[in-house]
Amino acid sequence: MGIGKQVRLERVMNRETRKTVIVPMDHGVSSGPIEGIKDMKRAIDRVAEGGANAVVIHKGMVRAGHRGSGRDIGLIVHLSASTDLSPTKNDKVLVCSVEEAIKLGADAVSIHINLGAEGEREMLRDFGIVSRACEEWQIPLLAMVYGRGPKIENQYDPRVVAHCARVGAELGADIVKVPYTGDPESFERVVEGCPIPVVIAGGPKVKSEKDALEMVWGAVKAGASGLSIGRNIFQAKDPTLMVRAMSSIVHGGGDVESALSILGEVKV
Repeated sequence: MGIGKQVRLERVMNRETRKTVIVPMDHGVSSGPIEGIKDMKRAIDRVAEGGANAVVIHKGMVRAGHRGSGRDIGLIVHLSASTDLSPTKNDKVLVCSVEEAIKLGADAVSIHINLGAEGEREMLRDFGIVSRACEEWQIPLLAMVYGRGPKIENQYDPRVVAHCARVGAELGADIVKVPYTGDPESFERVVEGCPIPVVIAGGPKVKSEKDALEMVWGAVKAGASGLSIGRNIFQAKDPTLMVRAMSSIVHGGGDVESALSILGEVKV
């Protein structure tokens, strides 16, 4: 890895733990102005105050979310898009370039690939193009890789998730984001088969904050390098405290009970 990528990776990952707490807020394109990200400045400020390492946003939200004050936070500009209104929403297309992202001040860029989707061929081609540009400009690449399509019966199947993680590494990503498989034992096999840092997605809003924290704890126990969780953070009762709680597990090695105490759910 070149020195440029190393320097920029330290802006989106903790230098000491080599792990990261990323909060994606790119949902406005796929789902519209959902609760928690209607006011981007406030949304970003709340997770930054909690100690998040980086946010993921689309290019048009960089200006809308730039605060000009408060705690610093890494900027990852998302390059892929589709909407929930589309009959082919699993087919992502590039809507921003690496060069555009750099001009916007990005510390890293991200792309979204759905293996098994009808547009898989085009998404893999775009992955290669973006990966090459990232190497040329020495900017880190976060690849969000999921198994979604007609042949995918269960996107959380450990074999599917392990395949997704490996594709991210094979095609040149610096960090790969995949779904959590449900338990540390199966997710450990995902991490073992991937030579780059693996972070977990949060998926749909979970039933309880404890469920979210147990997912993070299990992933870290299995060797994950952190998380990239959106709705289960920015739609939490207190996003700032939720980031602190999850960070205590990712960076501090804490357990679920101590993380819940940060949320005020239990006393230890």
